[in-house]
Amino acid sequence: MESRRNFLKKASLATAGAVLAGNTVLANSNEKVRFAMIGCGGRSLALVKAAFQSGVAEISHLCDVDKTRLTKLTAYTRQFTDKLPATVEDFRLLLKEDSIDAVLVATPEHWHAPMAIMAMRAGKHVYLEKPCSHNPHETEVLIATQQQTGMKCQMGNQQRSSVTSSLAMKEISEGIIGKPYAAKAWYANTRKPIGIGREVPVPDHLNWELWQGPAPREAYRDNVHPYNWHWFRNWGTGEIHNNGTHEIDVCRWALGVDYPTQVTSNGGRLAYANDDWQWFDTQTTTYQFNGGKMITWEGRSCNGHSPNGGRGAMIYGSKGSILLDREQYVLFDLKGKEIKRELESNKGTSNNTADTSGFDGLTVSHITNLCEAIRNDQPLNAPIADAGISSQLCHLGNIALDLNENLKVDPETGRVLNNKRARKMWKRKYAKGWDVVENTSI
Repeated sequence: MESRRNFLKKASLATAGAVLAGNTVLANSNEKVRFAMIGCGGRSLALVKAAFQSGVAEISHLCDVDKTRLTKLTAYTRQFTDKLPATVEDFRLLLKEDSIDAVLVATPEHWHAPMAIMAMRAGKHVYLEKPCSHNPHETEVLIATQQQTGMKCQMGNQQRSSVTSSLAMKEISEGIIGKPYAAKAWYANTRKPIGIGREVPVPDHLNWELWQGPAPREAYRDNVHPYNWHWFRNWGTGEIHNNGTHEIDVCRWALGVDYPTQVTSNGGRLAYANDDWQWFDTQTTTYQFNGGKMITWEGRSCNGHSPNGGRGAMIYGSKGSILLDREQYVLFDLKGKEIKRELESNKGTSNNTADTSGFDGLTVSHITNLCEAIRNDQPLNAPIADAGISSQLCHLGNIALDLNENLKVDPETGRVLNNKRARKMWKRKYAKGWDVVENTSI
């Protein structure tokens, strides 16, 4: 019998530089998709749970550079399967494994694009947690790699698999709020200061060299791993990318827009000033689009007061407004009177027996959607070619605030126009030997 690996290789061959249609489905469309989970932190718990609960996927391998996390996630899988996944420290070994169909990437952000690019080039499909990149050039290379290889790549903006959000989009297109012309995305939290890090010996359970991977080398400090790397520029991309990606994506979806024409942003590290946090804890970003439409993002990392909930998106139209979050869709008239409310009932597909709702249910459905794309060539809900645009908007917001400038943007390519300083921020430097992105021209 032809191996799955050989089938996938043959299926992803392109002729004359063009990817063949329907070339990446499994040989047996009833087979479960075998995933390797890369990154065994907090998000991995939901992904592993969702994969098993989907009924169309299984986890065959777990991978992390932190032995403690790897051990904990291995124990966690016991509630879902009698056959424990194999464990690996170096993800590059997974790319050579014939039995793996796809990878779930839930690592720190500086790894997202390089890992996904390497996986697709090795013939693996990818479920890529948001954000999809550490810088705009990585997004461009990621999208190009998917198009060149034909592998499926879905970003983890799970609300694209929401029943209520999908219903809202349908009804918006039918005119339920008239002309949708503006949207507001927001996120609020009460994160504490992260202090001033001290250089300390690397813990025995952590491979710090491999953890850094493509990023320029820094000494290990006691306030970076496992979570605070989000707020350091060498590894993270700030709150607008950490969480804003979700709601900005929903706003794009509702307004039917892609790249903006202008981007402005204000804010800074305002709540606390005497710690190592390098990104902004307070940020307001405005995007202007062709057709007289706009999106505003408001992020407050260190003050969780939010009358409309900790996160969400409001869509404004000429005849009414719609509130969207992971739990519901609420329709208002022009004076703010509630007209109707639809609660999220998405518990995954009919194959899913989990008693779950909200974000957990969306994760089940999002993974199921990727599996059906792999098994039967069904359309993805969040293909990287579209999801990557939402990531680029977040990058543009950060660049605008860093430069304290109103950015003019090409609405066809998403690139900043006539701004040398912005162009210098489009890429990053990589550690020696990790030039998978740096040496790729777009």
